[in-house]
Amino acid sequence: MESGEIQSTEELLPLVYAELRRLAAHKMAGENPGQTLQPTALVHEAWLKLGSGQNRQWNNRNHFFAAAAEAMRRILTDNARRKLRLRHGGGQQRVELADCDTAADSEAGHILAVSDALEKLAQVDPQRAELVKLRYFIGLTFAEAAEVLGISEPTAKRYWAFARAWLYEEIRSANS
Repeated sequence: MESGEIQSTEELLPLVYAELRRLAAHKMAGENPGQTLQPTALVHEAWLKLGSGQNRQWNNRNHFFAAAAEAMRRILTDNARRKLRLRHGGGQQRVELADCDTAADSEAGHILAVSDALEKLAQVDPQRAELVKLRYFIGLTFAEAAEVLGISEPTAKRYWAFARAWLYEEIRSANS
């Protein structure tokens, strides 16, 4: 895949499944307990989204992982929206019986806020928005994300600092 030859989605799965599974597990480890979406399911849903365009071609690793990051972001965002809908108890917080006196944080609301702000950042600075997708939604390291984006690791760290500050301000102003 590094050689630059174009590969179809069908040929790619065996080559990248383990890495996608590792990235999904890393991302899901940061989610609240009691998640219904598991890392394997996240990878499979992302794979279905990526493979839905029959005969889709990937130019290289960077092209594929950028698409995978976007697919996982959309799946997590859709899952968060579903959880917040009224018929699914939207606005209510889950309470674990072991912790009767405290309610769990609303991770779904946080994912939606980040996703909405990220769409605005993508209009201003697409490359920084792509870095956030790779780091936040997939869990790539700075080195891995920099490789996918074709930038240096120090540049990725600077972009990350800017994007975090920008997103923080955007989310804060949206909530006020």
